[in-house]
Amino acid sequence: MSTYIHNFLAYKELLKELVRRDVKTKYRRSFLGMMWSVLNPLGMMIIMSIVFSHVFRANIENFPVYLMCGQVIFNFFNEASTVAMSSILGNAALIKKVYVPKYLFPMSKVCSCFVNLLTSFIALLIVIVATGTPLSWTVVLLVFPVLYVFLFSLGMGLLLSALVVTFRDLQHLYGVLITAWMYLTPIFYPIEMLPGWVRTIVSCNPLTCIVQMLREVIMYGQVPGLRLQLMCIAPCAVAMILGLWVFYRQQDKFILKV
Repeated sequence: MSTYIHNFLAYKELLKELVRRDVKTKYRRSFLGMMWSVLNPLGMMIIMSIVFSHVFRANIENFPVYLMCGQVIFNFFNEASTVAMSSILGNAALIKKVYVPKYLFPMSKVCSCFVNLLTSFIALLIVIVATGTPLSWTVVLLVFPVLYVFLFSLGMGLLLSALVVTFRDLQHLYGVLITAWMYLTPIFYPIEMLPGWVRTIVSCNPLTCIVQMLREVIMYGQVPGLRLQLMCIAPCAVAMILGLWVFYRQQDKFILKV
């Protein structure tokens, strides 16, 4: 373990540079730059509020904030897992030339997306102010759902980046899977409206409990209970352990397959 920690610390500056590169590349030649991290979720919130409010608003108080809380969590996971998945293949030339700890590539992608996530909370704050949503001291507890979604996304990113080197079709299949995942996450509907068996599936979705926790601390001023904490921690731990295990078993074969 000490070897891995020393190795990580030795390359932490490289990780920072990779994150800076990803952030700069994403907004290169963009007039508004990182402002799009605020404008995009705001625009999507407005459109989805108009589309879905007539269907769901009768059952959901303060629908724009409810929707935005789900969006910021799922959008981060979607972006982070998708870009991390192609990180090894995208850096094949560098991997073949010099030694670099290969986990830095998916980690840097997730970290660069994390910068966008933090920026998107500005959009959430704008919606909260615009709708007059009262904030409680529990808002400081949003660090927990943010930490959980980061760890879950990192674990999934490591897993997917390792698998896609061998199974290239996963890049195309994942677009379908992530769309299904979005509809199985209670972003714009209340989980109570679902029939029994569908509700069970949605309840088992790791992102469901993270979204629920974010709504509790922001919208309802509640301190997340121990059960909800454990429901978030368990899938994060599984994703990280599985992702690291698969990645380290496969990383020595990357150079032969990329």
